[in-house]
Amino acid sequence: MRFAAADALEALGALSNEHRLGIFRLLVQAGPLGMPAGEIADKLGSPASSLSFHLAHLTRAELIMQRRESRSLIYSANFDTMNGLIGFMTENCCGGASCASVSSPKKRKAS
Repeated sequence: MRFAAADALEALGALSNEHRLGIFRLLVQAGPLGMPAGEIADKLGSPASSLSFHLAHLTRAELIMQRRESRSLIYSANFDTMNGLIGFMTENCCGGASCASVSSPKKRKAS
């Protein structure tokens, strides 16, 4: 998935809330199978009404997906969007040179 700046801004905006970031991280840990909304609420101690608001926001940003299984709504991370966002953030890293093995620069001492 190729990201444009507008897509990145929408995704980053959705993640810029403590509750939504927590939901997204929980769903990333859950993997592709995801988890039911009730389990998300239990694990995060979130009331159902505010959870619905945050899930809807993450869904609109295409960071998570929703599916129905019987009477349950199951949410899972959208790994394509997550990887697209990470790719967008790092596509010009280090001017195109590999930076995976570069150690962090040493701090300068104050004079």
